[in-house]
Amino acid sequence: MARRYDPDRRTRIIDAALTVIAADGIAGLSHRTVAAEADVPLGSTTYHFASLDELLVAALRRCNENFVQALRSSGLFAEEGDAGPGEGDAGQGAEGAGLAEELTRLLDRWFAGERGAIELEYELYLAALRRPALRPVAAEWTAEAVALLSRRTDPETARALVALMDGVCLQVLLTGGTFDAAYTRVMLERIVAGGDD
Repeated sequence: MARRYDPDRRTRIIDAALTVIAADGIAGLSHRTVAAEADVPLGSTTYHFASLDELLVAALRRCNENFVQALRSSGLFAEEGDAGPGEGDAGQGAEGAGLAEELTRLLDRWFAGERGAIELEYELYLAALRRPALRPVAAEWTAEAVALLSRRTDPETARALVALMDGVCLQVLLTGGTFDAAYTRVMLERIVAGGDD
């Protein structure tokens, strides 16, 4: 029997893994459940991903792309060569208010979408606590987000902004609450201003 050419099979397997995790959590993930969801032979999943950790790494990497892509496409971060303010500026004044406003807008838009997608991203992100293979991918997301934010502020402030956004997202998800844009904007502005408020 001739092998069927299927260049998108690996992508379909990753998409299927995300679907399985969204429905049943990481505990429901197996090569068999992913193969069934992707409608591919079981051997295809093990061919492309020898272990479940390899599949989880690919799934987390795909999820990481979502929010970082939103940052990249934002008006504040879109220009690749734009250096942003220098050390000591830390995005003060109107620039800082614009940074806090834009980050709040992005989070608000993210929470206005499908909540299941956010839960999926954080389930994979937090899985790195128990699965060391995922830790470098989780760190990649943080590093890339910090690098993007560092175009508009210093790296230390960028790290603090990422930490606050992560904390806000986790609190909303874990408590079942709603995203409070006004509060988040004020907290982001305080970090950008150096905590003087």
